[in-house]
Amino acid sequence: MSTHTTPDIAALSKGESIGTRTVEFTRGGLVRYAGASGDFNPIHWSPSMAQSVGLPGVIAHGMLTMGTAVQLVTDWCGDPGAVIDYQTRFTAMVPVADTTADGPDVPGARLEVTGKIGALNLEDGTVRVDLTVTDPAQGGAKILTKAQAVVRLAPGTGTGGDAQ
Repeated sequence: MSTHTTPDIAALSKGESIGTRTVEFTRGGLVRYAGASGDFNPIHWSPSMAQSVGLPGVIAHGMLTMGTAVQLVTDWCGDPGAVIDYQTRFTAMVPVADTTADGPDVPGARLEVTGKIGALNLEDGTVRVDLTVTDPAQGGAKILTKAQAVVRLAPGTGTGGDAQ
């Protein structure tokens, strides 16, 4: 049982931060994601194949990047089912360095995700969260742009009750 308090829409304001998080990727994680998603495109696990098609090396799956970014929103609202819309544009790849010699869980890439309230609709109880996803290793390049999640907050939220 979670003790997360659902945000009170009436107490939110446009531009308010919902938080930040660092997302880490490993080569092993990419292989596990490929197995779970069925996306076995070799650009996500084979350095030679990735380089043969002009990439700098192995890159993270776009859907993995998108999915890990929205975790900030679901952590904030306390309910993944409250996210009623999520969309983005992919603007840069996420190269994942081979760090396996350093250990299986040593990240080969790190992204910074920040979220801010972009819009509030008190009538229908929705909040648009604008995400910024950048790669410090690429000079702060934006990986996703126009990343926006719409969250429907339950009526009477923010009372300190449990969100499950």
